[in-house]
Amino acid sequence: MASEPLLPTPLLEKLERLTIQWQKSLPGLVGGHNTSRFAGAGQEFLDHRNFHQGDDLRAVNWRVYLRLDKLFLKMFQLEPRIPVRILFDTSLSMQTGANNKFDYVRRLAGALCYVGLVRLDSICLQPFSDKLGDAFLASGGRHRFTPAVNFLTSLKPGGKTNFLQIARDFISKYPQRGLVIVISDFLDDGDCEKPLQFISDFGHELILVHTWAVEDREPPWEGELELEDAETGQHVELSFDSDARESYKAAFDEYAQSLRRVALRNNGRYVGLPTDVPVDEAIFGPMTRGGALA
Repeated sequence: MASEPLLPTPLLEKLERLTIQWQKSLPGLVGGHNTSRFAGAGQEFLDHRNFHQGDDLRAVNWRVYLRLDKLFLKMFQLEPRIPVRILFDTSLSMQTGANNKFDYVRRLAGALCYVGLVRLDSICLQPFSDKLGDAFLASGGRHRFTPAVNFLTSLKPGGKTNFLQIARDFISKYPQRGLVIVISDFLDDGDCEKPLQFISDFGHELILVHTWAVEDREPPWEGELELEDAETGQHVELSFDSDARESYKAAFDEYAQSLRRVALRNNGRYVGLPTDVPVDEAIFGPMTRGGALA
């Protein structure tokens, strides 16, 4: 039996229509004097490349087609753009929840990547747990989406979240300022706020996409419990009742608000997404309304 695709075709078609309506790319398009290394729509002619299914027919060199009976796309120098990097959590805590957070995060990253490719952005897919994983650079248009899907599909959850180490590694690996979209449940025994502030202090623009399973916010259990930490394997015994549930829920909501404050005080954005919200509804609802996309 064939496995379910990471992003179904109907969703990609909806994303395509969404990007056509936008007047600008993902946040991060800026002016400047440094020429981009990537080819696309622009003013200064750069080169030709083979035409791929889904490319804009307006960019076809029809004179060459009449001579050679082959489709070639005219490539121009892009206006300078700051990099768009999708930093997404692949730690062991992401495989918990009735609606698997790991699959949800990969679908979100894939959807954002597709939007960027349609708009001819350069997108860096950067997984992380206790360290940065191997990254994948996607650029050049929608025909580059299949390799990005293959990359996301090949990933496996593992490791313990360590935002402090991730922030240090990220600044070292990516010194050029850019847009950083962080997708995570932000469950870390250490502090998340200072590392995120650290990334922002180095000139990066933050969009925090906070994903959680429903039971992460409101555990359904009651009575005497023995729980196991998904990342460390540590066991803890506790007594849980309705009062404890309400206290825990209030603490969770306060933590979410602290993440929101980190984003807002640095002119960034925050979006909270429980995994029971389908990815297409998340993209066209909270992420669009929250300014995380347009």
